[in-house]
Amino acid sequence: MENTTITPTSPKRQVQKTVFPILFTISFAHLLNDMMQSVIPAVYPLIKNNYQLTFTQIGLITLTFQLTASLLQPVVGFYTDKTPRPYSLPIGMSFTLAGLVLLSQASDYGHILVAVALVGMGSSVFHPESSRVAYLASGGRRGLAQSIFQIGGNAGGATGPLLAALVVVPYGQHNIIWFGLAAVLAMIALSRVAHWYKHHLHQKMSKGKTQEHDVHPVLSRGKVNTSIAILLALIFSKYFYMASITSYLTFYLIDKFGVSVQQSQIYLFIFLASVAAGTLIGGPLGDRFGRKYVIWASILGVAPFTLLLPYVDLFWTGALSVVIGIIISSAFPAILVYAQELVPGKVGMISGLFFGFAFGMGGLGSALLGKLADYTSITYVFHLCAFLPLLGIIAGWLPNVEREDG
Repeated sequence: MENTTITPTSPKRQVQKTVFPILFTISFAHLLNDMMQSVIPAVYPLIKNNYQLTFTQIGLITLTFQLTASLLQPVVGFYTDKTPRPYSLPIGMSFTLAGLVLLSQASDYGHILVAVALVGMGSSVFHPESSRVAYLASGGRRGLAQSIFQIGGNAGGATGPLLAALVVVPYGQHNIIWFGLAAVLAMIALSRVAHWYKHHLHQKMSKGKTQEHDVHPVLSRGKVNTSIAILLALIFSKYFYMASITSYLTFYLIDKFGVSVQQSQIYLFIFLASVAAGTLIGGPLGDRFGRKYVIWASILGVAPFTLLLPYVDLFWTGALSVVIGIIISSAFPAILVYAQELVPGKVGMISGLFFGFAFGMGGLGSALLGKLADYTSITYVFHLCAFLPLLGIIAGWLPNVEREDG
């Protein structure tokens, strides 16, 4: 294994430079963004019943959303690395607002696909640019900053299904429009972030700086490319498994245990809440103990619990879903910051690539698993996906990238 020495800013200066108000604001906007996105899978049982859809069609809804979100993200990140656009954040959120309004009024399957595509386009702008803001506001504590940013998204993702169970499922699809208020609130919060972002850029230009002080790993191009490939393979493993839970846990619980739609969404909320908790843990642990070890423990370490999940009763299904959510979600902040440090000066592109690939794998996983469920059963899908975290063993081939606290 190669070790890379990085000379950081002193911890004291890092704390002073960390802009917590901006981190909390961008995290709040992430909460609202992902809360709105999570309404889509949360209303799948309602939509499936209203329009007589197959599991394959349900999977294609997720695929449409995830592809529009994933394919554009690296492009947005690459462009804004060269030409930052602070006010693209509130503008991008307007696409999400338009998608939610259309989804609430959709009368057929085609309109549903267009609506979720618009929500995906909003996400494609939000994630790479907001991740860059978290990076700029981190003061060098990048793992912590990414965890603060991402816990907002995970908390929103957990809240969305619960609110959908209370607001949409009992009263109908038209009530999705109420989530548009969250989009308006997010646009207001992101306008404040954009103002700080613009001021930060002006300060940087006035000091004659072309980019932030980045870490510079002493790794060959081949080693960097291999490491990126390993990280993307781990993203595949994590998000294919996550797709089985986020898209099909409600159907699995209804099919196997006979719970109601609203009860199943409460279990989904519990899982997604545990994901939020794990995200908050992962970044600081990576800062302290090394990101490689957090990545390895998170992906491979969750395998015993995923393998056990299909064989337990309802109570233990809920309990194991909490353990799985906490462990598997701790990886992404460490993966993202690790990748950003592998490729200095390309924060937007790397953030867009990894967020986009994660979205894409989630969408592709949902579509393929939906097709598989149509031909076999939801229970079979959960048995098969349980083996995916075993791919985490390849994290052992990642080089060590360590900080010296001097």
